[in-house]
Amino acid sequence: MKAVMKTAPGQDNMSLENLPEPKVQNDLVKIKVAYTGICGTDIHTFTGEYRNSKTPVVLGHEFSGTVVEVGNGVTKVKVGDKVTSETTYTTCGNCVYCLEKDYNLCSNRTGIGTQVNGSFAEYVLSREESIHVLPEDISLKAAALTEPLACCVHAALEKTTIEEDDKVLIFGPGPIGLLQCQVVKAQGAFVIMAGITKDKNRLDLAKSLGADVIVDIQEENLEEIVFKQTNGYGVDKLFECSGAVPAINQGLPLVKKKGTFVQVGISREKMNPIDQESVIQREIQYVGTRSQKPSSWHTALELLKEHKIDTEKMVTKIVSLEDWRQGFEAVLSGNEIKVLVKSLS
Repeated sequence: MKAVMKTAPGQDNMSLENLPEPKVQNDLVKIKVAYTGICGTDIHTFTGEYRNSKTPVVLGHEFSGTVVEVGNGVTKVKVGDKVTSETTYTTCGNCVYCLEKDYNLCSNRTGIGTQVNGSFAEYVLSREESIHVLPEDISLKAAALTEPLACCVHAALEKTTIEEDDKVLIFGPGPIGLLQCQVVKAQGAFVIMAGITKDKNRLDLAKSLGADVIVDIQEENLEEIVFKQTNGYGVDKLFECSGAVPAINQGLPLVKKKGTFVQVGISREKMNPIDQESVIQREIQYVGTRSQKPSSWHTALELLKEHKIDTEKMVTKIVSLEDWRQGFEAVLSGNEIKVLVKSLS
């Protein structure tokens, strides 16, 4: 089968390879891949910045497809099912996190597309526990973005809560920020989406996806807008989805006293100067959120089923598996919102 493999650490070192089709056994499920989203992690792996990938490995972990074969231990998934899958491939099964199904925190977890072969391929394997059979009215294209949607569900509805009367600020109108906006809006809250001038198209899309106010922080005074919308108190919740340290420090003083700041985006550096004074003096809860867990997926798929999230509207480019490099270059150019790789013949 054809597959896009990261052959060695460092810049690029990626190519389209011919590999044997994966074989099922025990609880494994073989999926003919339909679509895979190009994620920020894939891009950082391509550039050599993300070092958690175990090479050689086929990248890709945001995907959908159709089951074509199941192992002899599989009981709930059958050939012909249209599915998506969590990224968890194996866990230790014994740590306190596994026992609570917080697989995202298991130190011995292996992930699809990072430690084991992923979905930039014609076929991919996943364990039955990670598989989610799609409701009939969720398309394969929409389902390919369930993984990032589940990350946003985890951030907004599991690491904190969203009330209908909340005022929420979101930094970064990239794919995660746009999904975060929709998850928050699905709870009935008021959303302010902030970006920079080059994000104009993304900010416009955020508006069409439900954002109440969009702000170009290079052209408008974000502080004035936030305090005007919140009667001078600041926002109840802030989701920082860009990973940009200036955005973090601009946002912290805009959070209401006793409010919550959720760090979704990952900064380039491990150690960064953060406005601790705002955290302390405003008694802000600064919350970290990592990836997603099984419960996040159930909620994400329910939101898709209820048409409260529009993932297809975010897809601006689709390339074939053979043209994967064109897709990666499109993401790196910054001119697309979400790029999918289509594996279907």
